[in-house]
Parts: sequence; structure tokens; C-alpha cells
Amino acid sequence: MRKLAINLLRRFAMPAAGAPEGRVPPDCRVYAIGDIHGRCDLLNALHNKIRADIASANPVGRMYLIYIGDYVDRGPDSRGVLESLLAAPLPECQTVALRGNHDQIFLDFLEDARHGPRWFGIGGLATAESYGANPRKTALAPVEFEDLRAHLNRLVPESHRVFLRGLALHFTLGDYFFVHAGLRPGLPIARQDPHDMIWIRNRFLLSRRRHEKIVVHGHNRFGEPDLRFNRIGIDTGAYATGRLTCLVLENGDIRFLATN
Repeated sequence: MRKLAINLLRRFAMPAAGAPEGRVPPDCRVYAIGDIHGRCDLLNALHNKIRADIASANPVGRMYLIYIGDYVDRGPDSRGVLESLLAAPLPECQTVALRGNHDQIFLDFLEDARHGPRWFGIGGLATAESYGANPRKTALAPVEFEDLRAHLNRLVPESHRVFLRGLALHFTLGDYFFVHAGLRPGLPIARQDPHDMIWIRNRFLLSRRRHEKIVVHGHNRFGEPDLRFNRIGIDTGAYATGRLTCLVLENGDIRFLATN
């Protein structure tokens, strides 16, 4: 049903497609990576593509590597993804890691087992398994979620929790605003609700408004990068499609790197 709804949105309701007209500052290049969802294999492959692009492209003074959020859940190796990010694989780039809704609910569960049913409903079982926990795959009772929470708090390294707690909600560069889910249309950036920034869907996707900046976001899965005059969606469903996408911005140019 969700896939059908998204297809209908694309066909009938979304703002007109087309490359947005924005620029990043001079002598600057941005690499922005979409939702990873436990696909450490794809992340490593995309890092290699970025390394090759840096080697082959004209050198610039500043390079940014921006992760758009949702590092955990659904795919098989959430732990490996966080380890890879903590290793700073592209030291020549200034790295910005943004907060996704899956990252937030994982943290919420580590603090309060009552978030367990919702977390498992959006793929949390895969994350638990990646840390070596082996809960039942059927519905868990509250006491079982509490046991799992305590077990995971012993298994999840403190460095991972520190990383997740330190994730930024957004990042601005030139004419672009980077955020996991999007913005509430008509509301200034300074007044946006953090909950909307990691959870909003249709109200943002359907908007025909020009925002203060062109919004680069993930959270909503499309088969290809979704270019609109007011936003660029870069979640290409890596955990299911094998396609992890990187948006490259330089001057006024837009291009993409991907794992397939």
C-alpha cells in the first residue's frame, strides 16, 4: 500500500520535476549520501566511488561528506555501518552526520523498552541481531523487550551511543538545506519542529512552496533520486534495492554516484 501511495503521489500530486536551481559556495564540493539502513557493504562500495571521484575530479578547496540519516534497521549490518562512520573513512572531507528517525528510535529504545514494538515495526530486529542479540521474531511481551533493552545496552559500544546522541538535525550550505525527512511548508527554518525534520512525509512531499533553501532529504524511498524545484530526495531504498545513492553538488551542478 505504501508503494502504491508513493506512486500516486509522484503521478498526480507532487510538484513538477526538474533540477532545482541552487549553488554551493565557490571552491567547494558536496557528497551527500542517502539512507543506508544497515547496508555496510553498499556504504563501503560508495565510499570507494567517492574516493575515485575525488581522484578524478578537479581539486577543490573544501569537500563535505554529508550523511542524511537512517544508519540502522532493516539491513543486515547496522553495527558495521556505525563502525564505518566512526572510522572517518574519507578524512579529506569535512563530515556531517544527520539524525534520522530510525537512529532516534533506536536510541529511544535503549533508554525505554516501551519503544520496542514501534522499533521492531520499522526494522529494529535487524539492528538487534547485528549486535549479537537473538530475540524471538514474533511479537515480544513487555518483559521480553525490557530484557532485550538491558542486553543491548551491554552489547552496544558506548562510542555508538555517543555518535547517535551527537547527530545533527540539519546542515546548511549555500542554497541547500540538508535534513533527514524535510520541513513543514510555510514555516521558517528557525521555527521548524525537530520531530518534523526526522518524520514528516506527505505535507512536505506534496508542497509546491519554495522553501528558504532547496531541501536535500531522505526518508521517502524512490527508485531514482527525486529532483523537484524545491527539494532533492536521495533515499533509493538501499536495504531492498542494493542502490545507495550519493548526490554531488559543485558550483551550480548536480550529479549522482550510486552503487548500481
